[in-house]
Amino acid sequence: MYRKHLLWFVFLLVATVGMAKCKKGQNIYGIGFYNLENLFDTCHDEGKNDYEFLAEGTFKWTGEKYKCKLQNMSKVLAEMGTDKLPGVGCAAIGVAEVENAKCLEDLCNQPALKARNIQFIHVEGPDQRGIDCALLYNPQLFKVRNYKLIPYIYNRPEDAGRATRGFLVVSGTLAKEHVTIIVNHLPSRGAKSYAREDGGTQLRAVKDSLQKDDPNVKLFIMGDMNDDPHDPSMAKCLGAKREVSEVEEGGLWNPWWNMLAAGQGTLQFQGSWNLFDQIILSSNLLNKAGNQDYKTLKLLDYQIFRRDYLIQQEGEYRGNTLRTSAGGKWLNGYSDHLPTLVYLMKE
Repeated sequence: MYRKHLLWFVFLLVATVGMAKCKKGQNIYGIGFYNLENLFDTCHDEGKNDYEFLAEGTFKWTGEKYKCKLQNMSKVLAEMGTDKLPGVGCAAIGVAEVENAKCLEDLCNQPALKARNIQFIHVEGPDQRGIDCALLYNPQLFKVRNYKLIPYIYNRPEDAGRATRGFLVVSGTLAKEHVTIIVNHLPSRGAKSYAREDGGTQLRAVKDSLQKDDPNVKLFIMGDMNDDPHDPSMAKCLGAKREVSEVEEGGLWNPWWNMLAAGQGTLQFQGSWNLFDQIILSSNLLNKAGNQDYKTLKLLDYQIFRRDYLIQQEGEYRGNTLRTSAGGKWLNGYSDHLPTLVYLMKE
């Protein structure tokens, strides 16, 4: 009898602790980024080079494959942030490589996202393949104020006539504070390094303009940078620092620099990890060493979102990301990138 009562007491204690953690979790917010790797519908967009994602194209893209892609992407997006926010997930997630608003509508109508009433911000851009950036958000947590697409400018004669993804700037309110998220996808490694360095410089100009307009705005610069944190585009042109102690007021911190140095990454190339998928934070989101002040919105933690189902478990490419297609073969996978996310807390 005593043991039965003791077990019941332990059960109540565990339940109470669980409720306390849940209550505390209401003050934690997740912000993420995910490159969806070619989320194309099955229709041709006039003026765009999307032919490889048609039924007769390279990928033999069909309605069934598109349906599977939507289901797979929504699964990941819904699970992002649930390590600390079970059943809630992220307040906002920047995404790259989405063809158009129709794809985003179809994505948000997937049951896992529709259940949370996930909405999106998208502006059609000039990219020649037709891929854009967008922001998914939970309107119960993140309130959109305004948004705009700032074009990426090719400013060298040899690049005349080229066009690529711009910088999607979304201003909103999170935890009753002014937050702005910049989602971008810098030129690929097929372009020379200066194209990404120019992108870093342009991102810095956008950042400076936003801080001039509101010195207290809390900034997240996120995206597929196609460069690692230590590369010139990020470290020098954008000016994102490796250590929190190096960040000056109004400056930026790149938490992924040391993570890459420790051997973790978001995509592989020739057996080595890169960390192109970054979320860079303004100084007013940081607690300096020894200071744990969460009276305003501050960074709590950050992670690469990694699940076994996102990784190939066997074969020649075991340990690599499980892609939608590879080597001309349909794999019904996810993406060549892993997502990243940051957790914020406010008391």
